[in-house]
Amino acid sequence: MVSILSEGVGYFILIGLGSIMALIVTLLIKAEFKWLGTKITSEWFATAGRNIKSGLVAASVVSAWTWAATLLQSSTVAYQFGISGPFWYAAGASIQIVLFAILAIELKRKAPTAHTFAEIIHVRFGDNAHKIFLFFAFMTNTIVTVMLVLGGASAVYALTGVNIHIAALLIPFGIIIYTFFGGLKATFLADYLNAALIFIVLLIFVTVIYFVNPEIGGITGMYTKLTSASILRPVEGNANGSYLTMASTGALIFGIINIVGNFGTVFVDQAYWQRAIAAEPRAAARGFLLGGLAWFAIPFTLATTLGLTAVAIGVTLSQTDVGSGLAAPMAASYILGDVGAILLLTMLFMAVTSAGSAELIAVSSLVTYDIYRTYIKKTATGKEMIRVSRVVIVAFGIGIGILASLLIQLGANLQYMYLSMGILISSAVVPIALSILSNRANKRAVTLGAILGLVCGVSIWLYSANVLYGEISVYSTGQSIPLLFGNIASLSVSAIISLIYSVLRPDRFDFSVLRRRIKIVDDKIRSLLEDKDEIFLEKARQFTHRYAVALTLALVVAWPLPLYFSNYIFSEAIYYVWVTIAIIWASIASIIIIVLPLVEERSRIMHVWKNLIIPTVLAAIMAVAIIASIMLYSSIEEKNKDIAEHILVFIYSLLGVMGGFAAIVIMLNMKLSKLVEIRTRELELANAELKRKDRLKDEFISIASHELRTPIQPILGFVSLARKGKIDPETAWDGIVRHAKRLQHLTNEILDVSRIESGNLVLHMEKVRINDIIIDVINTLRPSINDGVALNVKLDENVEVYIDKIRINQVITNILDNAIKFTKHGGISIESRVLRSKERIEISISDTGGGIPQDLLPVLFEKFVTKSIHDGNQYGVGLGLFISRAIVNAHKGEITAYNNDSGGATFIIILPLDNTKCL
Repeated sequence: MVSILSEGVGYFILIGLGSIMALIVTLLIKAEFKWLGTKITSEWFATAGRNIKSGLVAASVVSAWTWAATLLQSSTVAYQFGISGPFWYAAGASIQIVLFAILAIELKRKAPTAHTFAEIIHVRFGDNAHKIFLFFAFMTNTIVTVMLVLGGASAVYALTGVNIHIAALLIPFGIIIYTFFGGLKATFLADYLNAALIFIVLLIFVTVIYFVNPEIGGITGMYTKLTSASILRPVEGNANGSYLTMASTGALIFGIINIVGNFGTVFVDQAYWQRAIAAEPRAAARGFLLGGLAWFAIPFTLATTLGLTAVAIGVTLSQTDVGSGLAAPMAASYILGDVGAILLLTMLFMAVTSAGSAELIAVSSLVTYDIYRTYIKKTATGKEMIRVSRVVIVAFGIGIGILASLLIQLGANLQYMYLSMGILISSAVVPIALSILSNRANKRAVTLGAILGLVCGVSIWLYSANVLYGEISVYSTGQSIPLLFGNIASLSVSAIISLIYSVLRPDRFDFSVLRRRIKIVDDKIRSLLEDKDEIFLEKARQFTHRYAVALTLALVVAWPLPLYFSNYIFSEAIYYVWVTIAIIWASIASIIIIVLPLVEERSRIMHVWKNLIIPTVLAAIMAVAIIASIMLYSSIEEKNKDIAEHILVFIYSLLGVMGGFAAIVIMLNMKLSKLVEIRTRELELANAELKRKDRLKDEFISIASHELRTPIQPILGFVSLARKGKIDPETAWDGIVRHAKRLQHLTNEILDVSRIESGNLVLHMEKVRINDIIIDVINTLRPSINDGVALNVKLDENVEVYIDKIRINQVITNILDNAIKFTKHGGISIESRVLRSKERIEISISDTGGGIPQDLLPVLFEKFVTKSIHDGNQYGVGLGLFISRAIVNAHKGEITAYNNDSGGATFIIILPLDNTKCL
């Protein structure tokens, strides 16, 4: 077909607009770093600080859910089925966002430290289930991103003639840039800009078509044209072939496929979990409810406008054009010419880039947290995780462009992928929902449900295509009935297996385990999560469950089905009401999405604006002066040009001096502000550290006094009993010695701390066999091990190490003693491993106890770090690990600790193999 716009416009959209978008978002991120005190951490990069408010969450949801398919396919089904098409597209894809609000609030209540939904699966169901659902997650992200690129590339090709393969490769270009630098927060900012643009362009189309364009003739003219089209080109399966009825079998089938498929692309898409994770606890459910209702207006109003316009003006599309979703571009270009085509193409490109950014950051989070940190490097630092995230962003962005180009070569189109995606991913919907909703969900039930649902869905899809059309091909598998059967089978089989199996063989999962086992390292974010309002969250849960279900029933049952079964064909008055509802809904949604985020973020916006106002005003003055002087100069007669030139030189010189002076003032102000910011931050950190140390000191005094009294009282008691002759002297002596040794141990710990801090810790180095020390410690502490706790010992070569035998014995004793105290059942493992390639020996001690509290992990080896004495599980004064680290460091070694995925904790002691030899 002949392109409406030139290739130059296409390349400008792909490269120019992509670069502008990347520049704007990157500058906004830089402004946040500079003036709002944001620091780049792995937590911030993946979660945007977990403090996003409801307006921005709603705008982000709208943007992420507005694919190329939203803008193109919604108008396509309007072109095919009439007014019922836009409704079923909008309703069939809004309810998933509305219902996801339930998962969002449950996530905030039960797993506030999560980074991905797969982390929840991993903690609940273990490695195997985790890997299965990671497969579904990656498949979902790949399908969604490919559809985004396919839709964008097809539209660019159709409207501008740019090579479709080049378009597919260029679309990810801008997305990669700003996502690389700004992480999830950049995605939110891009989402807001995109959502605002979409609603503005939507209202432009509505205004022009229904209130300005004389050829359409307003709502009345549209009704007349659609009535005529129903006679000339009746729709098969519609009541009387009319475009003005909800009684459309084809639209209903599409609606069911749409509902099933879109459950998968929301519930199994990490991009939506990411938004719930990033939201403030109070904003999560509200943001998704608002976002779902606001998004409804986009396909409903846009397709009711552009899709029906294509019917009204008699646009003829081939099956290929329909599959590529070209009804909307053709209508836009017919009504507004090149301007309409450019507006729609810009809206499409922004939608693709914004939603694509969400998919990039979703994939990077899954790889970083669920593969790299889970299976490759459990102790990965924040910098390492950011580096991995950025590598994945670049690799996935480039790879998806190549994959989309290959699929285009194979003949895949947007409509085919959109309708078939539910068969491939919806079997994971119910299992994933159960993982956060129900403590009774059974591990085998959810994994079998996901796998068997996929197998049944694909089998029935291919079987019905073969039976009904005599072959298995792109044509036969792209027909409505096989797609309907396959989608329903995939979702329903999975749901039946997961629910019934879990009812018959329920698990009893404690959701508090999620909070303990999913690690978070950023102190500021941790404090935000600790401050969450449990009462509010419970009320929000009840509200969300009630209204999400009510809205769902209203949109897919109460509103459309009576109109379907009645075979009612709209009169002009009812059609007028229908279009008015669409316009009002779009207008209200526009106000909410554009204004609410600005209101909620007004204090931060004003803070940034205060820093930018001087250069902005100066630039505006200079621009106005230059433009005004040029206009005046051009109007002056030739004989007065010389005088004017001297005046202009003077003015420009004055402006230059003013600009230079202002620049110096701005630079000094920025430097002073930066210095004040640095000093303020240093004071805040110093004050926080002083408060922490003061708190630790008070707790140490309380604990130490408690611990010192504990052995003294029994000593006095044994002496008193011996004097009165109530016990024999030998028993009294044994008790006195035992408690005196405990007192001596405590005193020695305090003296060791004094030596360490004064730099007087002396080591008496000698060659000893490392395994002999480990065995000696085990033999000493073996009687203390609780009944039912297994001790597993696995020792490598018994090498000689040049160390202080007593001090290393002290370290191993301390770690093993703690493991014994905190392990009531299960087992304790002690292993030694000689790492010859790194010239080190590694000693690990693991237990199956309660693990290390998350808030203690970052400060575990500092002084006085222990549980409160008011905690029944309190042990010691919190000096043992501090002393152990000092001793190991003095040996030029390392000591680390982490919580095990299966429960308990592991301590790793690493000592150098210098001056050792194999025996």
